Parts: sequence; structure tokens; C-alpha cells
Amino acid sequence: MHLSGPTRRDALLTLVGGAAAVGVSGCTRDPVPGTGELVVATGPPGAVYREIGARIAMLLDDELDGTEVTSVETGASHDNLVLLKGSEAQLGLANLDSVLSTGVAEGSGISAVGRLYDSFVHLVVPGEAPVRSIEDLSGRPVSIGEVNSGTEFTVEQVLDETGIEADTVRLDQAASARALADGEIDAMFSLTGLPTPAVAGLAEDHDVRLIDLSGTADLMAGLRPDTYFPANIPATTYVGLPACPTMSVPNLLLCRTGLPGPLVARITGILHRGADTLAEERPEAAQINVRTGISTGVVPLHPGAAEWYRRNKPA
Repeated sequence: MHLSGPTRRDALLTLVGGAAAVGVSGCTRDPVPGTGELVVATGPPGAVYREIGARIAMLLDDELDGTEVTSVETGASHDNLVLLKGSEAQLGLANLDSVLSTGVAEGSGISAVGRLYDSFVHLVVPGEAPVRSIEDLSGRPVSIGEVNSGTEFTVEQVLDETGIEADTVRLDQAASARALADGEIDAMFSLTGLPTPAVAGLAEDHDVRLIDLSGTADLMAGLRPDTYFPANIPATTYVGLPACPTMSVPNLLLCRTGLPGPLVARITGILHRGADTLAEERPEAAQINVRTGISTGVVPLHPGAAEWYRRNKPA
């Protein structure tokens, strides 16, 4: 069941305050001024956001003395922004186009810890499906991601700009993969890092294809050159799937602007020092570095993060 509007927001607040918030405990800690609790808003089952967000929470919990860090499962970008704006989460992941659509750049108590990695648009179809291009989706049942997810937002922009009228359904990535495998939908979109667990499992167990989105990428990059970028899913990403042109969107780690500067500086440092450890579990984390970390577009860096980057800028 998928919730929308106030009902979904109420459910999210219940998640943050209840058992769905996953606590993590650490052992080696250093003192840091700040708050006794941090909630990291992540993503849905089968998504990179869920996995990398939970691991970031673990990394922070291991090193922040006197601070309990928990992660919460959400629908992804838009849900995370709702929680951040309402102060029910202090940290959260979001892709740049979702952030821009909500007016964060205009001031809402949210700022950036840094740019993490880029997400890639996947359009996955069964191997024998007649769908050969995005235009072939017209009239077909297609999952465009969970309600209030970054996938939903980005795909809605694409469908609006291309005029394609698909029969859209809204499922999280894991549910989308199951529905595609069972023949309940003809295609699924996923905006996520590489590799994404839901697509990886689908490619291992079923005959599927990725659809070339080079034309869509050129169109969207022309409309929003600060947000959308032509990209390529490498051939080594998924078992049996060749390289595929698509478009990418930057992902940011966001925080409440009201968090103390020294705390956010520590969080920024922990994130960058722990990038190699994160990358052992999530390859996307290998993209985390000081040079690109400051590239958060119109979303301002938190003063604590900005100070950390100034002290640690490359020579």
C-alpha cells in the first residue's frame, strides 16, 4: 500500500519515532559538541539510498561520542526533505532536482554537508518485451518509483517534457522488480547509484534489458544543464547487460542548518575519511571526495561543512 499527502507524512513521522528507526551502536568515539540524537533519512527497500544511508549512520554512530545515530527507511528524496523541513530528521539524502523543486535553495532550514555521488536513470524492460525506446511506453503499465521518491519526481519531469502518456504505477524499487518479473508491468524506472540492488537481482535471475536514454538525456540536459547530465551505465555494472546511455543526477547529503557548526564539521570529516570503508559495501561511495563535495549547486553548504572543506581543500 502506498500513502500520499498528509497520511504518508504522518506515517513517516511514526517511522522516525518508532521501531522502524534502526539504531546502530559504536565503540570507538571522540567527544563532539552537538546533539544527543541524529536521525538519518535514507530510502526504500532495494535502493542505494537505503543501504548507503544506513552505513553512513553506522559510521557516524561509531565516531560521535554522546550522540545516538539512527537511520529511517523512507520513500527517498521527497520524503527525506519533508522530514528535514519538519526537523524530524537531522540528516538525509536527496537528489539535486528534487531539492531544487522544493525551494530549499530559497531557505527552509536545510543546507548541504556535501555532494556524495551521482544517480543514474535506469529504464528496465523484460528481454522479450516490444519496448525498444522510451516512446514505446505510451499506454503501457510502467513503475515510476515510490510516491515522493526522487525516481518519481525525475521520471515525471521526463514524461512531461517528452509528452509520453504511460500507464504509471508507483512502487518502490524492490516491488517494481518483482512486478516486472511477474509480468504485472511492462517496464520500471529507477533513479539510483550503480549498481542498485533491485536491478542487480533482477538481472541475475531474469532476462531483462536497459533502454537507451541518450535522446532523453540530451533533452533534459538542455533544459536543466545544472541538474541533468548525459551519462553511461557501464557494461560491468550488471550481469549480462551491455553499456547503456542514460542521464545522471547528483545526490547530496543534507542537514538541518541549525545543527552546530563543530558537529557538522565533524560529520563532514567522518564522511570523507570513511569513504573507502563505505565503498567496500557501496561502490558509489568511491565518488566521495573533497573536490566534488563542495559542488552542491544552489544548495548552500552548512557553515560547519564549508569550514571543513576550507581546512581540507586539495593543494
